[in-house]
Amino acid sequence: MKINTNGTKYIFVVGGVMSGVGKGIATASIATILESAGYSVSPIKVDPYLNVDAGTMNPTEHGEVFVLDSGLETDQDMGNYERFLDRSLPGGNYMTNGMVFQHVINKERALEYDGKCVEPTYHITEEILRRITDSSKETEADITIVEIGGTVGEYQNAIFIEAGRRLKRACPDDVMFAMVSYLPTPPSIGEMKTKPTQNAVRQLNSYGVAPDMIIGRAETPLDDKRKKKIANMCGVKRENVISAPDVENIYDIPLNFADDGLGSRILDFFSLPDKSTDLSDWKKFTDAQKKAGESLRIAVVGKYFATGDFQLSDAYISVIEAIKIASAYAGITADVDWINADEFETKPNQNDSVVQGALEKLADYDGVIVPGGFGSTGIDGKLATIAYVRKQGIPFFGLCYGMQLAVVEFARNVAGLEDAHTVEIDPDSPHPVISVMAEQESKLADGEYGGTMRLGVYPAKLEDGTIAQKAYEKMQVSERHRHRFEVNNAYVEQLEAAGLVFSGRSPDGKLMEIAELPRDVHPFFLGTQFHPEFTARVRSSQPLFDAFIKACKDN
Repeated sequence: MKINTNGTKYIFVVGGVMSGVGKGIATASIATILESAGYSVSPIKVDPYLNVDAGTMNPTEHGEVFVLDSGLETDQDMGNYERFLDRSLPGGNYMTNGMVFQHVINKERALEYDGKCVEPTYHITEEILRRITDSSKETEADITIVEIGGTVGEYQNAIFIEAGRRLKRACPDDVMFAMVSYLPTPPSIGEMKTKPTQNAVRQLNSYGVAPDMIIGRAETPLDDKRKKKIANMCGVKRENVISAPDVENIYDIPLNFADDGLGSRILDFFSLPDKSTDLSDWKKFTDAQKKAGESLRIAVVGKYFATGDFQLSDAYISVIEAIKIASAYAGITADVDWINADEFETKPNQNDSVVQGALEKLADYDGVIVPGGFGSTGIDGKLATIAYVRKQGIPFFGLCYGMQLAVVEFARNVAGLEDAHTVEIDPDSPHPVISVMAEQESKLADGEYGGTMRLGVYPAKLEDGTIAQKAYEKMQVSERHRHRFEVNNAYVEQLEAAGLVFSGRSPDGKLMEIAELPRDVHPFFLGTQFHPEFTARVRSSQPLFDAFIKACKDN
């Protein structure tokens, strides 16, 4: 394989010291700045896992599974890229170790390597580079930013760093390495320490790579002394040490980076014209967030929160950001509380009044969201939540599983279908109002769960005059899906007769996409089979989240 960049510039973003300090947001911010300067930018996320895609990863360990238009299940950082850049990204902008290894092994089995020894050092790195360069061609990128997941020093991401090294060796003027590294300030010492970052850089050096830029993540801004020390000890230019302090609002980060000269330093490195960077629309949004008036309380009742003694809000990161974005456009602040659904379930030897008392705290909220998920954990608590907010007139928004459970609750308590359920939980329910898609039954029977869902963008026709149609202001929309189960058509007529409105359906009318109650029955009670949170963007808020936040405000 002949290695070349064909004129495209590449930035490899790697992590130092520890993961979880913001490589994804840093990558999205770099992309935003460069695009605002007039360059075509394409961000790529590399996950070092052997999973072929992110669909089978546990959200409490890995965070949210983000779905692209194509249906590819990806890492949550792809969501950050799309929210920042305000556009959909193709499947070629995501890869995993498993995806790459599977492709190479399949080629080897098909004798496509002409009897050669198939090795990681050559064939795996060549496949990685092929995917990166093909993605750049597809997106016609001037600059491609490749975020390598994990931390320098981990075994599983070394092959991706090696791929970047090979590209930089072949085209040194077209490839930059940027390290996002953590600088701790131990309370007992009271001084920001650079040594962990120095060690991380030495680890990267051992791979044959030297960073061209270091983005220092810390609780506070890096002072000049720390910047000089990092520059001297790590072999980078002083002006290429960028400060990235903790911020309350992640959307301030592109502005902070721009103020610290990050965009100019990258363009200077690549000898590209330093065009005027226009982040005025971005600043307008962040100013709106800061000037927001009244505060609303939103409860998210779900199950993917606990990880040991800590809560992992990343399991629903797109929901959080959609709420933030819609709230900013509405001129308000939304305070989001995480509530584990099992708080609303009756425990053994417990009186029902205890659960009722727990549910009554929902009356303190302006709105309630039941997000997506799978499995039986917390399901009775979610059903109890939905019943309570429906009866109390509290704005409710159900996402995917949340919509399915809203249909189950309505079937049981309004339509009189006793013991109605989803077959995911009760295959023997006398009223399976939520059932598996026919084409998936055989796969599930054989234990094939990976990639067996309705995934990606599908269209929905809207019923004129409904909450959904008025929110979108159009008669047909396309949204992203991630689910195996659907509303059972055998019960649609009965549910509608009881007052439930299916305001969105597939164009052929066979799949129920949106369920709602009329405004004269409830101020806002709506659920979607799709995931509207995946299309919320900083520069274009999501219409259903806008409508939900407005209902919360009005209520």
